[in-house]
Amino acid sequence: MKTTIRAANPVSILAMLAAFIVAGLSGWYVGKADIGWPYYSVSGLFVLIGLLLPSTILMANQWERAVVLRMGRLHGVHGPGVFLIIPFLDSVTAWLDQRIQTTAFNAEEALSKDTVPVNIDAVVFWQIHDPERAALEITDYRQAIERVAQTSLRELIGASDLHVLLSDPHQSERLSAVIGRKTAEWGVSVISVEIRDISVPKALQDTMSRHAQAQAERQARILLGQAELEVATKFVEAAEIYATSPTALQLRAMNIIYETTKERGATILIPTAMVDAMNPGGILGLARAGS
Repeated sequence: MKTTIRAANPVSILAMLAAFIVAGLSGWYVGKADIGWPYYSVSGLFVLIGLLLPSTILMANQWERAVVLRMGRLHGVHGPGVFLIIPFLDSVTAWLDQRIQTTAFNAEEALSKDTVPVNIDAVVFWQIHDPERAALEITDYRQAIERVAQTSLRELIGASDLHVLLSDPHQSERLSAVIGRKTAEWGVSVISVEIRDISVPKALQDTMSRHAQAQAERQARILLGQAELEVATKFVEAAEIYATSPTALQLRAMNIIYETTKERGATILIPTAMVDAMNPGGILGLARAGS
């Protein structure tokens, strides 16, 4: 990882200005006191210190860590806040952001276990937990996270059937665990993986749509058949009751006539045999009460 050069921070700028002011005052005093030109070297020394201060006094933000090398070897990880390094001997090899970050990745035309081409778009949420390893163990951890996430997604697709990819809600958790095990060696923790989109070829979408419609129609027919069976069973039970109890049948017939006569202007034609089989007096009384 290459050394990162940053703009001077406010603390180093103030220190540099103070050094320049001291250099100017010392030069003015030497000139006024006329004590000899060798004393001007003091002013030159302060000027040199002022020029070196921006690369000596560094500052890391609350979410940042700076990895410092001294003569090519790890010296320490600094931050947050102000810290000092030795110019020319020390170098900040990386400024690392420890906030949660995201990386988008995808798998195009990847074959599932049942040989169906699938396109999946996903995003991984990750965070650096060990700045030293992230800076020294791998050249570019951002690119490595993207590559690992993409290959892990392809492995997951190849080991799963299409219907599992479309219906299993725990696919993201398994994918997050696989990616996290690989990136942990670089000091990076995977927080979660979210699958944004799963797409299949258009022809296969039409086939899946027809299959879903057929399944829905099949289920509807099964439910209708079950309802018919339940109704038929109840009719059989009612017929058995009416066969063993003529009184119950007469009461049912009277109830039907009563319900019909509630409608205004209704005319009912009843066969003579049916009238004789029932109690006419009771029926007429019920009809008058209903009208």
